[in-house]
Amino acid sequence: MSAVLVTGGAGYIGSHAVFALRDAGRDVVVLDDLSTGFAEAVPEGVPLRRGDVADTAVVSRILHEDKIDAVMHFAGSISVPESVSDPAKYYRNNTCASLALARTCVEAGVNKFIFSSTASVYGNPEANPAPEDTPKRPFSPYGWSKLMTEQILEDLSFAHAAFRPVRLRYFNVAGADPARRTGQRNPDAAGLVKLAVETALGKREILEIFGDDYATRDGTCERDYIHVTDLANAHVAALKYLDGGGPGIVLNCGYGRGYTVLEVVAALEEVLGRCLNKRRAGRRPGDPDRYIADPTRVRATLDWRPQHENLAFILRTALAWAGALP
Repeated sequence: MSAVLVTGGAGYIGSHAVFALRDAGRDVVVLDDLSTGFAEAVPEGVPLRRGDVADTAVVSRILHEDKIDAVMHFAGSISVPESVSDPAKYYRNNTCASLALARTCVEAGVNKFIFSSTASVYGNPEANPAPEDTPKRPFSPYGWSKLMTEQILEDLSFAHAAFRPVRLRYFNVAGADPARRTGQRNPDAAGLVKLAVETALGKREILEIFGDDYATRDGTCERDYIHVTDLANAHVAALKYLDGGGPGIVLNCGYGRGYTVLEVVAALEEVLGRCLNKRRAGRRPGDPDRYIADPTRVRATLDWRPQHENLAFILRTALAWAGALP
């Protein structure tokens, strides 16, 4: 029986996708170098192959020996501020490594490819909600590294008609598996919800709110937050779409509604019933004012309907997971 290879499957989003695939009855193999992932995030019974997605010999062996017929590619570096200070790392880990992986898949005849992209490709979009044809003007090397990879996949699909990449552009991913099977483990992750939850639990002394002069209703950045379980299920739906013969496509993954930093903090304080210890700080490099998904295409294309759009639910699952971590 064929299996799905999940690169970065020991990480935050990747591990949720592994559970979603297992829940859907699919066989899964994980490839992860564990540089930011955790072996314990991989469910019992799922093979974990430790290695680099840029190592073509390792990837080729896995594709053949594990009878892989589809790849979900999550492996990569994801910090916007770090990409500004260390761009070479992002072009190496995201763009170059993805090219090596995709070429190996094409050569092995593995033609179903689902890529973890980002709304950062839009930069500061002219229109919100932003459809997929919004002009691409990334603010950061992180956004550029993902956009370059999208173009590589597009070009490969043109040159090799059988190769069909689905590129999923994530908006802000947050929350944790409602059953507490997995969640955000990386202590260096710097998403707003994770940092706010750590502050709420006393794991962080103070929550910094970066910038107060953005072109939004309260001066703080505005984002479309998607629950990680809904996002994982979108990947399973994308695989079903490819199984049915669907062509390569680009799809936004978000809800179509935005919350500012202050609104997220206020929502968490309401859940907690108390105020967080917080302070204002200067802008971070690479942060656009706002981006919100236009989810029209993804809902029309995939058999996917989000189940966890409520911001309070997203925050509660993040709290439950973080509180359970040692």
